[in-house]
Amino acid sequence: MRVSLHPDAEADVAEAIAFYDGRRAGLGSDFLSEFLGTCGRVGDAPEAWPMLEKPVRRCLVERFPYAVYYRIDPGEIVVLAVMHTRRKPGAWKSRQ
Repeated sequence: MRVSLHPDAEADVAEAIAFYDGRRAGLGSDFLSEFLGTCGRVGDAPEAWPMLEKPVRRCLVERFPYAVYYRIDPGEIVVLAVMHTRRKPGAWKSRQ
């Protein structure tokens, strides 16, 4: 299924990449690769991950303490937020 990103989710990803690149050269690329892999898993089986609050589901990013928050719309999956699992819990709710 097609996966699209909310504009704020795009900003979340860019912010995480910049943060990890600041920690170590190439780590931002590693994060992006893991994020894209997460989007691929979600696209392949969107209902496999738990629903937090209808209709939003969450899938954890491997290797990094981030989660992808998304909803399933007709014909596509919309990524609402990509957030650190220990920062601003519930901030994704404003993006539904």
